Amino acid sequence: MDGALSDRVLASFPKLVALHDDRRTTTELSGELPDTAAARGVIARLDSLGLTLLEFRRNP
Repeated sequence: MDGALSDRVLASFPKLVALHDDRRTTTELSGELPDTAAARGVIARLDSLGLTLLEFRRNP
């Protein structure tokens, strides 16, 4: 995501871990999602909060 997210916004994603780059210009959320519906739920939550999603990927 574009920018550093506040603690209040991060509370919307309790099962995900947030990592910021050195300049705090992006925030990476990572964690395990049980299925496609959960992934879609995260994307919908990002959209409802007006956040910019830069990348979404599945790790092996």
